[in-house]
Amino acid sequence: MKRVLGVIVLATLAACEPGTKDTVQVGYRGVAQEINYDRSSQKEIAAANVAPAPLPPASEPSPPVKWQNVQVLTDVSANEMTRTMIAMTNWVSPKQGCNYCHNPANFASDEKYTKVTARRMLEMTRYVNSEYKAHVQGTGVTCYSCHRGNNIPQYGVWSFTDADQWRRAYLDRSDIRVQSISVKPTPVNRSSVKQTENTYALMMNVSSALGVNCTFCHNSRAWASWQNAPPARITSLYGFRMVRDINSTYIASLNTVLPPNRLGVHKDAPKVSCITCHQGVNKPLLGAQMVKDYPALWGAPTWTRGGPSDTVSRGYTDFREADSTTSDRAPILRPEFARPLPAPVPPKSGGN
Repeated sequence: MKRVLGVIVLATLAACEPGTKDTVQVGYRGVAQEINYDRSSQKEIAAANVAPAPLPPASEPSPPVKWQNVQVLTDVSANEMTRTMIAMTNWVSPKQGCNYCHNPANFASDEKYTKVTARRMLEMTRYVNSEYKAHVQGTGVTCYSCHRGNNIPQYGVWSFTDADQWRRAYLDRSDIRVQSISVKPTPVNRSSVKQTENTYALMMNVSSALGVNCTFCHNSRAWASWQNAPPARITSLYGFRMVRDINSTYIASLNTVLPPNRLGVHKDAPKVSCITCHQGVNKPLLGAQMVKDYPALWGAPTWTRGGPSDTVSRGYTDFREADSTTSDRAPILRPEFARPLPAPVPPKSGGN
């Protein structure tokens, strides 16, 4: 019997991950809103998320750009544009150099699809940094955020297949929530088992992308409630809107630019998801603020941390209705306070 018990104990311990764990609270106390970290993996994660040092500042003063066929960086000096082009080369094509996008005999030419694609991605980067500060905040994004020295981002790039319907939340579907607040179905709540599977697949994908567990964004005692969720859930909401926006506005249109071998089975351009930028950490590059050193990528005259401009400008003020069907409006939960029990009354002497 002791031998059997010992085998069970060893099997149980074998299922646990070795190494020292750290726990960080991210929400309200007493509701298990926390992230668990394995110390043994932190050095590896840190080494994989080192941002390259910024290039020396462009010399000033210099005249505005007057080169041929400059369509995006028309608001920076010639020296700053040259500096930005060098940085983009280091971030996207360090082996091929400038020739990856340009014809060295005619830099103004658009004959290479890579140049047309890079121009579109440059527009997208500036758009994200100026319009989605509620998500990227003071960190911002650069080409390196996703590419990390590769021509094509190595993570989370996808095209449609029959099995990838759950990824439509990254493109054209906002009805992610399937948890109802009523037991019986209603005419406006038609969430199916398949939709539920899609939502769980999506949430697991996001969790892996950020290297966190569910309670990083959710309060597990009330999944539907925004009032009881950590602030990270709001940031994530902005992120979903941002990814849908850039996939549909900037990336989908590249299906007429990219060669056939770069397209999916349905001839759609490859799109991005959370892990494309985050790559296993909740702040890309562990929060390195690369973009502050590259004014050409700001998409605005100055670089500031910003606020929920992408939400307020679109009329979103009540997060209980965000990404939800009408029947999923979460009730406002009042704070719960622990009430101590009254002290016991001592029995009278001589009593029964």
